[in-house]
Amino acid sequence: MSRQPRADGIERRRFGRTDMDVALLGFGGAEIGYEQASAETVNRLLNSALDAGLNAIDTAECYRESELLIGAAIAQRRKDFYLFTKCGHTSEPPAQGPDWSRKGVVQSIERSLRRLRTDAVDLVLLHSCSLDELKKGECIAGLEDAKRQGKTRYIGYSGDSQAARWAIESSRFDALETSVNICDQECIEFTLPLARERGMGVIAKRPIANAAWRYDSTPSNGYHVEYWNRLQKLAFDFATGERRADTGPDGAAGVALRFAAMQAGVHVLIVGTTKPERWAQNAALLAAGPLSRAQNDAIRARWKAVAEPSWIGQT
Repeated sequence: MSRQPRADGIERRRFGRTDMDVALLGFGGAEIGYEQASAETVNRLLNSALDAGLNAIDTAECYRESELLIGAAIAQRRKDFYLFTKCGHTSEPPAQGPDWSRKGVVQSIERSLRRLRTDAVDLVLLHSCSLDELKKGECIAGLEDAKRQGKTRYIGYSGDSQAARWAIESSRFDALETSVNICDQECIEFTLPLARERGMGVIAKRPIANAAWRYDSTPSNGYHVEYWNRLQKLAFDFATGERRADTGPDGAAGVALRFAAMQAGVHVLIVGTTKPERWAQNAALLAAGPLSRAQNDAIRARWKAVAEPSWIGQT
């Protein structure tokens, strides 16, 4: 994996066998959609991050208005960044359900292009479709159609565990997006080594584990509960007590980001936010460099000691 120092301090890594050199810290578009960020906020957030070194933006057709907000804010800067989206949800509203048919996947991609105000994206990923759907092959054929038609340069799979393993072994994808964090380490031995061997670009989703350490009791947001429960058993010293609120590189967020970034095979971390200043703050945490080998090994050892068989990658 090629790692390139930058004058702005943002490390760039060659994204697998593609021609993309991605900034280590990317931007995830879920929060701006689900939390209904204003157009003005997204404009400030994305343009300031692009000015600071961001060059990889990841979103999805089903993240409510995320694609529309991104398109409105930075379509005029399309040459300044790599654009990734995820497909499979063509209904309006998307909550009506997914469509993994060959035609449905292409229609989902076409809708994304309209919303993002672009003729093509750099990467389209299947959005966590099941292993059964992958094996049917229709959804993959739809991605391949879109690639041949010039709607996307590369194709990938977004998901975890057995489905992610199958996607890698199929050799039909250029990239994998999967959960990599202190609370979700299954991939470190199960999928990342094989993805690296196959030359796939790897996007680490949820690299800060939904910041589950910030809750004093079980979160009301069900999306965060699984990681919170795991953290109670893992009991990392950097994610408990006063230290969890430390905003420096040795606090919970800093350690979590630096841990995800140093896992072999990972090229870009996708972190979402609705706060315009947050991307630069996270970039500063990563600028501290990787954890010591001893600290990384301690986090891995604790996982191996207490992780339960049910602690598979979280879709």
